[in-house]
Amino acid sequence: MHKLKYLLIATSVSTLLLANQSMAAETGSALKNDSMRFEPFADAKVTGSLSRGDSVEIISKKGAWLQVKTKKTTGWVRILSVKRGGTSSSNQTSGVLALASGRAGTGQVVSTTGIRGLNEEELKAAKFNEAEIKKLESYTLSAEQGRKFASKGNLKTIPFPNLSAAKGEAQ
Repeated sequence: MHKLKYLLIATSVSTLLLANQSMAAETGSALKNDSMRFEPFADAKVTGSLSRGDSVEIISKKGAWLQVKTKKTTGWVRILSVKRGGTSSSNQTSGVLALASGRAGTGQVVSTTGIRGLNEEELKAAKFNEAEIKKLESYTLSAEQGRKFASKGNLKTIPFPNLSAAKGEAQ
């Protein structure tokens, strides 16, 4: 019973730390010089500029854009222009979270813009589009059509011994 009491207390404390973590504003720093825009569009009106190394407060995210606040102004910048530096809470907590997310250590981009640009709500709202799938499938060529195309372009076959042909296809 005594151990259960300490386990409940430890769980409560860690829950409170994580709750505070999510409520704290996320901070970051500019990876490069960039223009800050009024809206999250490349052709939107410029509201200011961001210089490499500037500290920013990340206000919100929309697609591949972050709305950030600097000492001088607020505006939208491309997501790859900002290195997320955790939150304004303790460095130890943000370090643990960075380690858990796989972002600790390198300071390098670890995913593509397409992936970073979609948030959980956008992924959940995604819908299957049969018409688009059929359109993509319409571009499929047979192996024979591929060989004819290659032949017309004077392309040469290069064998890869470590790759085997798919079942039913001639090499």
